[in-house]
Amino acid sequence: MTGMRPTRQAGTRPTALVLTGGGARAAYQVGVLLAITRLAGKQRRYNPFPIICGTSAGAINAVGLACRADNFGKAAGTLANFWRNMQASDIYRADPIGVGASGARWLSALAFGWLIGRPPRSLLDNSPLRTLLERHMDFSGIDRAIANGALQAISIAASGYETGENINFFQGHDAAAPWHRAQRIGMRTQLKVDHLLASSAIPFIFPATRINREYFGDGSMRQIAPLSPAIHLGAERLLVIGATRASEQRERAHVDDYPSLAQIAGHALSSIFLDGLAVDIERVERINRTLAAIPEDLRSNAGIKLRPIATLVIAPSEKIDRIAAEHASALPWPIRTLLGGIGAMNRHGGALTSYLLFEKPFTRRLIDLGYADTLARAGEVGDFLEL
Repeated sequence: MTGMRPTRQAGTRPTALVLTGGGARAAYQVGVLLAITRLAGKQRRYNPFPIICGTSAGAINAVGLACRADNFGKAAGTLANFWRNMQASDIYRADPIGVGASGARWLSALAFGWLIGRPPRSLLDNSPLRTLLERHMDFSGIDRAIANGALQAISIAASGYETGENINFFQGHDAAAPWHRAQRIGMRTQLKVDHLLASSAIPFIFPATRINREYFGDGSMRQIAPLSPAIHLGAERLLVIGATRASEQRERAHVDDYPSLAQIAGHALSSIFLDGLAVDIERVERINRTLAAIPEDLRSNAGIKLRPIATLVIAPSEKIDRIAAEHASALPWPIRTLLGGIGAMNRHGGALTSYLLFEKPFTRRLIDLGYADTLARAGEVGDFLEL
């Protein structure tokens, strides 16, 4: 609602929402957001996250919220409708001709690469995603939300293929300042569809997107500090929505079969999307413990500018790989054929499948899971967000 100004969190520590990457796994985030609107009750119009940071598919959710930040409940509902009715063909070409052409280019490159002047850019053609985003995202809403005080800043991460730097493109109020750290930069800009396409360009699977002078790919690549953008933008509390089961560990077992290409690819993508977040959360908690042991006046006199950061992580209570394997048959048959050839359609290939399974049975299952996981921690979430 234009002209609405936040009052409920006046004087409290700024809270950021951090939405991680993970392809189709990002549907889980929507369930969490829906549960938060329920916990907010009559205050569901108010945006509890003045700072929003997104990476990869999480960037799409972040912009969806930011564009309608002056009515958080409506923004979450719109995202839910977006994900509940999703099909793979909305994200990438899944028709026989499109998939066949892509496969033929790769086979030709492998067999006759020396004859081909222009090698294939990606496994799949994600041109439908551009059309979808242009239809659903009203980027002008970001400026309106910032102007009326419903939003302080939004940041979208992407990785530069030339420089190797992780760039956080942000849009925010005048006080939000750019930053430059080792291999990571905060750059002020006007966000557009190209930023979302770049941030969600899963390596090898989707093509890179050119922004200004450089081609960019998925923001999860080389993202050594996923929580950093939110902190640079002024957040003192972080609600982080993860894309894998918390503290997920598997028992070592004797294995005879060589891992399939899908299993190896899924393992590689998991290292890109998931591992950095766990390390960064541990780092923040360690800094918090250190700061707690130093009196505040001593920190001030010593010029220590670090500040304690409260974090709350909500992550799936079930294994996403297993859920993906159960719903893999929902993929269009050309994609099933393509993925089946590299072993992605069996239980060991569920990780790779989970990133590409943009189909209703899977996305709705994850939305329901995110909703239930959040309500199961209603008291903790309510206290953290002061709902």
